[in-house]
Amino acid sequence: MILSFRVLIAVAAIGAMSLTALAQTPEENEAARKATAERLMKGEKTCKDCDLFQVDLSYQDLDGRDLSGARLRQADLSLSTFDKSTFHGANMSIVNAFGIRAEGSDFSNVDFHDASLVGGWFGGSKFDNATFDNANLSGSDLSSATGLTQAQLNAACGYDTAKLPKGLVLAACKSA
Repeated sequence: MILSFRVLIAVAAIGAMSLTALAQTPEENEAARKATAERLMKGEKTCKDCDLFQVDLSYQDLDGRDLSGARLRQADLSLSTFDKSTFHGANMSIVNAFGIRAEGSDFSNVDFHDASLVGGWFGGSKFDNATFDNANLSGSDLSSATGLTQAQLNAACGYDTAKLPKGLVLAACKSA
């Protein structure tokens, strides 16, 4: 029993030491994320659970993409089109999505913490259980979006230029 325990510890120690050999440098991580973004821009449709941290996808036509569970934190999606795309469960915190167009897309369970969705068009998109902590929705058109609740919007802000589903309101953003 003691011998098998020692063997188990030795195997675990060797395995732990080999993990450092698999680690990537920050530069390698960034290069991998950029390569993933390039594949999306060239037409790849599925990028489930992929890492797109801080990538630039601005000014792109990326309709019909499946980015379920993707890490888009701090990505630039400004003035891009994502019609009929799926972002279910994605991390879109601190994302710059100024002027994004995402008609008929699924943003269920998405984290929009500190995101800028200023001037976005979200016609018919789903937002069930999405979180908007400190997100700026100024000028966005969410009037035909589904799954939005007042509780979700209470955590966000925007100016009266935001279009919301009937009965929902948005507090004004505080000036810095």
